[in-house]
Amino acid sequence: MRVVLTQALATALWGCDPFNATFDEVEDAQYYEAQELIATEPPRGELVVMDWNIKFGGARIDFWFDCHGDRVLMDEDEVLENMEGLATKIRQVDPDVLLMQEIDIDSKRVAYVDQVQWLLDNTELNYAVFASQWRAHHVPTDGIGRVNMGNAILSKYPIRDAQRIAMPQISTNDALTNYFYLKRHILTSIVEVPEYGDLHVLNVHTDAFAQDGTKELQIDLFKDELDRIDRAGGIFVAGGDLNTLPPGSAQQNGFPDSICESEDFQADDFRAEEDALSAYYEDYTPAIPLEDYQADNSPYFTHSTQGGTFWNRKLDYLFTNGTFVPGSGLTHQNASSGGMETMPLSDHAPITVRFALEER
Repeated sequence: MRVVLTQALATALWGCDPFNATFDEVEDAQYYEAQELIATEPPRGELVVMDWNIKFGGARIDFWFDCHGDRVLMDEDEVLENMEGLATKIRQVDPDVLLMQEIDIDSKRVAYVDQVQWLLDNTELNYAVFASQWRAHHVPTDGIGRVNMGNAILSKYPIRDAQRIAMPQISTNDALTNYFYLKRHILTSIVEVPEYGDLHVLNVHTDAFAQDGTKELQIDLFKDELDRIDRAGGIFVAGGDLNTLPPGSAQQNGFPDSICESEDFQADDFRAEEDALSAYYEDYTPAIPLEDYQADNSPYFTHSTQGGTFWNRKLDYLFTNGTFVPGSGLTHQNASSGGMETMPLSDHAPITVRFALEER
């Protein structure tokens, strides 16, 4: 009877979407512009590209989903203090293009601070596009309330043709759970680089908790989109938080900061995913060469779930079918690797690389 009632309620929700929680298969992304545009010279031969999962400006607060604490909400002072830390790091790197995951624009948990607009107004970046990954007028669990979190692409240069391409949800969730659950997607766009032309920029954040093969399917779909652009003659920079390890990772489970016991939050056993990214490394150029990573994993780790545990696994990536300047990939783990401590700022470390603007 419970299943029948759940299905009936889900059907009713889908019919009218009263919580504004659903998306079309393909829809336009949301465009942003800084309140005051900063005049930018054409790039001199290369672009600095940065990727960062910023944990919705939550810094190292122990939230409920990592099982280290029970926090759900932040007040505005906390959010702005944490955002200033993120902006300080971004200003230090001074990227031309920035891919971000887990950024909120209209959520109770971040005191409704629009983090995309805030970062545009507090860095040298001028333009942005955003696509929601978790949106609902009200999530009726754990005090979450209104939420709108997603992925964004920020740039010094104009962006056009930005779209949100939907990806499948976890198949083992019931329909009602999936109605309010995260809805993964590919955010694709074109950055108009002066004196160079169009650069495709794609951002993704695949599922962390899927145990049914959904994450692997999402990783494959993202690769399919890159292949489509490559076949059409486009040049891309693509990346994000793929929530899986590179081939040849020495440790694939048993991370000391993975303490969740609930089956709903098991995210850190990668033993069945050893080849999930092999095709990416075979077909395209990574910011961090695979041979460098396999020689010593630890300088390239980008994630830990608790501030007291140093980075201990790599989940974040940048790839291109163009050219990255050899040796320019960097994982900003701390002051000695990136010039600034990043452990206090998010549960992910940013990565950067220099993209060569070769003549076409």
